[in-house]
Amino acid sequence: MKIFDISMSIHPGMTVYKNKEEKRPILTITRDFVQGAGARETRITMDLHTGTHMDAPLHMIAGGRDSEIFTPDNTVARARVLDFTGVKDSIGPEDLKEKDICRGYFVLLKTQNSYEDFFNPDFVYLSQGGAEYLADRGVKGVGIDALGIERNQPGHETHKILLKKGILILEGLRLKDIPEGDYLLFAAPLKIAGVEAAPIRALLVQTEE
Repeated sequence: MKIFDISMSIHPGMTVYKNKEEKRPILTITRDFVQGAGARETRITMDLHTGTHMDAPLHMIAGGRDSEIFTPDNTVARARVLDFTGVKDSIGPEDLKEKDICRGYFVLLKTQNSYEDFFNPDFVYLSQGGAEYLADRGVKGVGIDALGIERNQPGHETHKILLKKGILILEGLRLKDIPEGDYLLFAAPLKIAGVEAAPIRALLVQTEE
């Protein structure tokens, strides 16, 4: 059995969406030994969409389900990593048709994004047509190795197509060292009530060689 950590590390200098300063996490030491305290404690201030995180329908749909949808049944699941490192712009139906898509699986899209340690405004994303294709095949969730699953779509159609059907979106994955294939995904978000997204520590388990 092999376990792969496919999460981003949280730190002030990490890559954030569009390099926005307000997306950067702030770590503040509130107690420390040098101050005479008997312990060290740190406070984190962070946007819920920073780093590896999961989106709930409420992120893009007014009145949509919030983080209550992040149940163990939805966030611990069979997953299939699909290699699209040869795609230069967007992943569409014509690309997905070349792959075996299983109903009820989490589909994780591996692209050239995983090989970049900076924010590239031309990151590879999932097109509207690609989202429709995956939704029609009844996937449980879609993950991608970018901080956004779409890029400059005015109506956020990729998000909405998936979220309207209760398909969870997992962004900010690191898939560079993960071969295409089947895994068990552990992607349980922090249990924060009433929000539209939450950070996660995403793990893939490979049970067979």
